[in-house]
Amino acid sequence: MKIEPKDVSFIFSTTSVPDIFFTEYLSGANGDFVKVYLYILYLSKYSKDIKVNDLSKVLNIPVKTIQEACTYWEEAGVITKKVNGYIVNNLQDIELHKLYSPKVTLSPKDIEQNAQNQYRSKAIESINNNYFQGIMSPSWYGDIEMWFKKYGFDEQVMITLFDYCFNKSALHRNYIQAVADAWAKNNIKTYSDLENYEQSQEKLVLIKKAISKKLKLNRQLTQYEEAYIEKWISDFNYDLPIIELALQKTTSKANPNFDYLDKLISDWHDRNLKTPSEIEEFLLTFKKQKNNIKDLAKKTGYSNYDQRTYDNFDSWYANNM
Repeated sequence: MKIEPKDVSFIFSTTSVPDIFFTEYLSGANGDFVKVYLYILYLSKYSKDIKVNDLSKVLNIPVKTIQEACTYWEEAGVITKKVNGYIVNNLQDIELHKLYSPKVTLSPKDIEQNAQNQYRSKAIESINNNYFQGIMSPSWYGDIEMWFKKYGFDEQVMITLFDYCFNKSALHRNYIQAVADAWAKNNIKTYSDLENYEQSQEKLVLIKKAISKKLKLNRQLTQYEEAYIEKWISDFNYDLPIIELALQKTTSKANPNFDYLDKLISDWHDRNLKTPSEIEEFLLTFKKQKNNIKDLAKKTGYSNYDQRTYDNFDSWYANNM
């Protein structure tokens, strides 16, 4: 006896989307890419051919965007390109494979030791509840453990990392990884390190604004100008009062530029001048020497003292004071 299934009306048919798609893939894809995936998933149910031009017409999306979407999902492992089209991969199988394929840089012993860390477990639980509504995908657990091991962040820093990315509406792996890399390059490991870093960044922003205002720049600073300021603040450990002394030297310049400022400030650093008072004393002393030489030149009638007395940078000071 043969039993044939009853045809189901198209009106009552459904296309299932795995929950894994929402937790693992949705946040990293733009809207058009999501539309393409959903329609491909729908077509795969009926074993229909997937043609880029047809997708473009049906979804009202440019052909180039369709191609970019297919490439994106292929690189993500969601679909696999074949000679005559694509295969829609089972996302649950992919996730299961991730869970049971140990990462070579993290041994089972490491995972076991980390799992026993009650503070770390509480941090991960907090991340799950606050940023994933308590339904964080299992693969995130392995990634978080890996980031703990790779960067040496303490628990509060890891929570703050997710909070920062969540508030930027960028809670996906690539962005989290990029922020974590940036923090690690700035030697952030503890929450105290992070607070100091944030304070230094705030200070840097305020100083950049102050310099732009004093130079009356009606534009954004260029990348190279910002690099100069970061050098003065981070490398030389100079604050705004010292930079203001250099800015005061631009008042006689028709077109003051950052190269000029950098020469001044770098020379002060090379001379090991650390405070505004030390710099002011140096400038005053130099000005007196310059005036003495001028007086001597007037008395003797000899005017070549500058060339004999100053080295290259001293002569530059003599011409700019």
